[in-house]
Amino acid sequence: MEFVVKNFKELSIEELYAILQLRSEVFVVEQDCVYQDVDFKDQKALHVFGIKKDIIVAYTRIFKPGDYFKEASIGRVVVKDIERKYGYGYELMKASIKAVQSEFNTIKVTISAQVYLTKFYNSLGFKQIGEEYLEDGIPHIEMIRK
Repeated sequence: MEFVVKNFKELSIEELYAILQLRSEVFVVEQDCVYQDVDFKDQKALHVFGIKKDIIVAYTRIFKPGDYFKEASIGRVVVKDIERKYGYGYELMKASIKAVQSEFNTIKVTISAQVYLTKFYNSLGFKQIGEEYLEDGIPHIEMIRK
């Protein structure tokens, strides 16, 4: 899989459409969560996406320190359902962490993680901070990687 990092204006119309489709497929349809995915934060973000056979199958958006949290952050972490068995979530997060380091010159990253993925994020060096909370009706926990 090839990983690409682009700012909002660098995304082609086709890439943006594929990203929004993937996010909707997983976060709205699969997780049965009605929420406003198109939130006008994409314009600030850097977009990290994995391409396999010319199809975007993995995606995150990253923010510089102060844009979302005090630290840099990674969000909208998503891998296409049929591609999850290949470990692309780990590859995606490693590419995203690397992008945070190279683009923002920091190693501190904060995320708002779905609680059921806590062990996954622990394996990538994230530690829970704070208490569990609901975000769009789904249990989340703030986590940080230093």
